[in-house]
Amino acid sequence: MPGVILVGAQWGDEGKGKATDLLGARVDYVVKYNGGNNAGHTVVIGGETYALHLLPSGILSPGCIPVIGNGVVIDLGVLFGEIDAIEKRGVDTSRMLVSSAAHIITQYSRTMDNVTERFLGSRKIGTTGRGIGPAYADKISRVGIRVGDLFDEELLREKVEGALEQKNHLLVKVYNRRAISVDEVVDNLLSHAPRLAPMVADTSLVLNQALDRGETVLFEGGQATMLDVDHGTYPFVTSSNATAGGACTGTGVGPTRINRVVGVLKAYTTRVGEGPMPTELLDASGERLRAVGHEYGTTTGRPRRCGWYDAVVARYANRVNGLTDFVLTKLDVLTGLEKIPVCVAYDVVGVRHEELPLDQSAFGAAVPIYEAFEGWTEDITGARTFEDLPAAAQRYVLALEAVSGCRMSVIGVGPGRDEIVVRHDLLVG
Repeated sequence: MPGVILVGAQWGDEGKGKATDLLGARVDYVVKYNGGNNAGHTVVIGGETYALHLLPSGILSPGCIPVIGNGVVIDLGVLFGEIDAIEKRGVDTSRMLVSSAAHIITQYSRTMDNVTERFLGSRKIGTTGRGIGPAYADKISRVGIRVGDLFDEELLREKVEGALEQKNHLLVKVYNRRAISVDEVVDNLLSHAPRLAPMVADTSLVLNQALDRGETVLFEGGQATMLDVDHGTYPFVTSSNATAGGACTGTGVGPTRINRVVGVLKAYTTRVGEGPMPTELLDASGERLRAVGHEYGTTTGRPRRCGWYDAVVARYANRVNGLTDFVLTKLDVLTGLEKIPVCVAYDVVGVRHEELPLDQSAFGAAVPIYEAFEGWTEDITGARTFEDLPAAAQRYVLALEAVSGCRMSVIGVGPGRDEIVVRHDLLVG
């Protein structure tokens, strides 16, 4: 049985939670390998909607073991709040595992996130203000706090003192804020230690042993390809590696153990936050996509920027992730459109680009080159085979497959977990 990576192939919010849930009953472990509570998955089960942020989507699948890997940054208050919320709805969270090497979002992480974003003014990145970027910055600067540190109070205090020595100077002298007390931070972190302790494990060892036994491990990426800190639309990106390579560094599982890499994308394009988006629609068409697709952030509630399908982005995601399959979501949102434009290339100052431009300024100047496809009016939410779809919808999917460079294996035709069309098994080569 395989190791499967599931990644977002656009700017996030593609429906990765639904794709993960689709596989959840057939996999043994679901692992979140990057990001923090700045991302969200929405899963609909039996008419019940679950909004997950830190928890892997596998938490909703009985028998599946959910894992938070070392590449995630964890706000412990948010984690336990989320666990409490879904336990009240009857979900069992006792199988949860957390890497001892995962870094923790502290009180000062959130403070630094908010004050620095305000300080940037018009040059702001558009962060969620949840402390994710500063927590990753501390990790790279080697002053971060890890889960395992919570069980050695002396070491924890020493690390917090070291981290705050510089930050308090910045807060007081540059940002005109009050200094943060070491005791305040340490006491807060230690208060979570007893509840966290039963979940903590060497998750790299656990996952590799599971693969040795022939069990299936699903690696679930947060955010998406175009938000990857290395391969996304820098600097308007997240602070971690949201591409397939991040699954290996974020879990301690080597690349030779990966068998399938699945990219999830919408039948159109959305984005939250700042930065260029060539196919963005600032007209009635964009408003229609937002209204029909309910395009508001799972984590922030912010309205998403909406645009037509961008095949240049899809081809790029295919390349940098080494995709074996696409999962195409929200095809039903396009029902009722007479014509559906698809961006097949960019015009950058009079030059046609089939591939993503190399630099930020060129991408910001990209003008989409569209091909239009015939729409359909029939309700497709009841389709369960590709042949059930209207002929025009079939042609649209096949056209996207051709211009995106990878097979469309699963198609979402509605919000429910069973409202899908499966063309190819994601666990089979």
